[in-house]
Amino acid sequence: MTLAQVYDDTLDFLAAGTTTESIVAFRPSEAAVVRVQELVEKRGEGGRSLEEEEELEEYLRPEHLMIMAKARAQSRLRT
Repeated sequence: MTLAQVYDDTLDFLAAGTTTESIVAFRPSEAAVVRVQELVEKRGEGGRSLEEEEELEEYLRPEHLMIMAKARAQSRLRT
């Protein structure tokens, strides 16, 4: 899984049209989840390079956007 694929997956999801429910249900790909877990585990071991640190930050950007979108969608579902 590359960062470009993570962004493409997120953009494809948004471009396909969304509903409040689909935003709440959105999950990143298994490959993206595995890669982020690997990078986070390296942090605990103290063995992450600067490039890996930057890679993790890039993975977290679309994740942060989706977390915020999910919070707004859940708020709309409650009203």
